[in-house]
Amino acid sequence: MKLYRIKEAVMNTLHNRILVMVLWVLVCLGSMIVSSVMVNGLKNKETYYVSLWSYAIGRLGVFDDNDPLIMEIIKNNTIPFVITNERLQVEYYHLVPDAIIDHPTRLRRLIDDFSSVNNPIIIKSWDGGQHYVFYGESFVLRTLKYFPIGQAVLFMMLLMLGYNVYRVSNDSRQNRVWVGLAKETAHQLGTPISSLLGWIEYLRSQDVDSDVVDEMQKDVTHLQKITDRFSKIGSQTELSPVNINELVGESVMYFRRRIPRNVSLDYNGLAMAPVQANVNSALFEWVIENLLKNSLDALQGKGHIKVEISASQNWINIDVHDTGKGMPKSNFKKIFEPGFTTKTRGWGLGLSLSRRIVEDYHSGKIFVLESELGRGTTFRVQLKRLYL
Repeated sequence: MKLYRIKEAVMNTLHNRILVMVLWVLVCLGSMIVSSVMVNGLKNKETYYVSLWSYAIGRLGVFDDNDPLIMEIIKNNTIPFVITNERLQVEYYHLVPDAIIDHPTRLRRLIDDFSSVNNPIIIKSWDGGQHYVFYGESFVLRTLKYFPIGQAVLFMMLLMLGYNVYRVSNDSRQNRVWVGLAKETAHQLGTPISSLLGWIEYLRSQDVDSDVVDEMQKDVTHLQKITDRFSKIGSQTELSPVNINELVGESVMYFRRRIPRNVSLDYNGLAMAPVQANVNSALFEWVIENLLKNSLDALQGKGHIKVEISASQNWINIDVHDTGKGMPKSNFKKIFEPGFTTKTRGWGLGLSLSRRIVEDYHSGKIFVLESELGRGTTFRVQLKRLYL
């Protein structure tokens, strides 16, 4: 019931966030459309103003920049323009730098630019001559013209930011669901484990082979460790100095009694000098077990597994090598992603959990050291070495 409520709350939150994002996209698109309409309206208005005072100048006669009436028509204009005669000699200019007017090449380029933006207006004088008005766009129009582009860029940036925030939030919600599932699983396992412990004590009082009962005890103890691991997910992880040789050895010995007859499992850790690291024993054993299970699956019932410990001045290396089917190099990183699996069964979470335990909880490293199709794979776990 708890898990159903968690899932329902997550789905409701997801739907609300999607609705907010859709509304936000619609508002942004609406703002861009309104800005575009405003730009077109202002452009048409400026074109009308220039046409109007060009017509007025034409009605007054020959253009004369000393005529106070002509100057009154254009002095408050905010649109840059150049008025020329038929030979394109400048007769008057407005809001254009002198450096451009005095430079023929730059002037010609400016006239071409103005012509590409607006068609020049012809003013006919009473004496039959013609004058040309080349004009551009006002500062306000240029600003508004690029405003939708700025909006689009800002919109994309905010969309990417929103997506990243949503992804992080979604990952956090999923983590909470998995943590809740793990703790609920640990809680549910508690009752049958307690019952199994009681049955084992009963079997000890009966005429039953003690070796069989001892192995059952080991399996139930292992179940208790698994329960303890699930209960620790999402909690503060406590690390303590541990003899890595013995810790890895316990997992190896447990598996050695339970692997197929055609599979051999070697370990060098108990024959070398002890090395220590700060670890959480329950969680780190989980990593070793996941790697051993992964190797067993790769062997498909026949082959060899070798677990080796080596150490440098700063690091402890734990290598798990198998003679299984191997993998292509393209899968070296994918294999640690949640949900990625090459097996027909399973959720593809074992190596993903192992990476989280090693890297997030123990500040170590886990990676595929080497692999070759048909020859096998070697996983390496690295922990920071501890000196006492």
